[in-house]
Amino acid sequence: MDIRHASHPREVKAYDTTRLREEFLINTLFAANEVKTVYSHVDRFIVGGIVPVDRPLQLEANKKDMAADYFLERREIGIINIGGKGSISVDGTVYNMDTKDGLYIGKGSQEIIFSSENSAEPAKFYFNSTPAHATHPTVKIAISEASPNHLGSITNSNERTIYRYIHTGGVQSCQLVMGMTLLKPGNMWNTMPSHTHNRRSEVYLYFDMPEDGVVFHMMGEPQETRHIVMRNEQAVISPSWSIHSGVGTSNYTFIWGMAGENQIFEDMDPVAMKDLK
Repeated sequence: MDIRHASHPREVKAYDTTRLREEFLINTLFAANEVKTVYSHVDRFIVGGIVPVDRPLQLEANKKDMAADYFLERREIGIINIGGKGSISVDGTVYNMDTKDGLYIGKGSQEIIFSSENSAEPAKFYFNSTPAHATHPTVKIAISEASPNHLGSITNSNERTIYRYIHTGGVQSCQLVMGMTLLKPGNMWNTMPSHTHNRRSEVYLYFDMPEDGVVFHMMGEPQETRHIVMRNEQAVISPSWSIHSGVGTSNYTFIWGMAGENQIFEDMDPVAMKDLK
């Protein structure tokens, strides 16, 4: 398990490109027949990727870093499949997972096993996990059942559809909020005008990008912005004081996950375009 510590915005002002990437970029999350995890001290967020190619993989607790007997002993988890068809077994109950289907699993579930239907096109399970104080039911969220919200315009290069998977008006959780945004062809900007939300942190996973495509992910305080160049299937940690926005060389998809004390999606501190520096 890779451990990331919290960073003060005053210190981040002095970071060069290498240090920014070391602190905030999650470079590799998906590897054949591996479970990869990153533990962030920002809101005790765990980000992970699971790719079961020719054998099932079980999500287990890292005893040293988590001090838990099983992964969801004190946690909840949201999972979205960005690969081929697969399945997730939760204490013996199997949930079939097509591309872009999601699954919420509540605190207390012990045996979580991931499988692919076809090793030639394996499933790629991306997950966000946060501490939990209560148990909510395990619920599958097919993308066809997720709550869509169409925003933006081609004029501003940000026409997109936001799908909410885990949120106050849908699948319930203790603190985790999670969803996915699909940009339409010809659109490259996301979350601009930008915002911060002092009450929660966020992680973005960018995917559905061509091999030679990049996204310039904007971060930092609104008057002290920085950027990180990101490629397909990479994630980035966004502390509560940082904006989180991006522009790509073509359209793409990104999964957003939030943790903190407030689950209200609209609770944010907007940043006027004239105030960005």
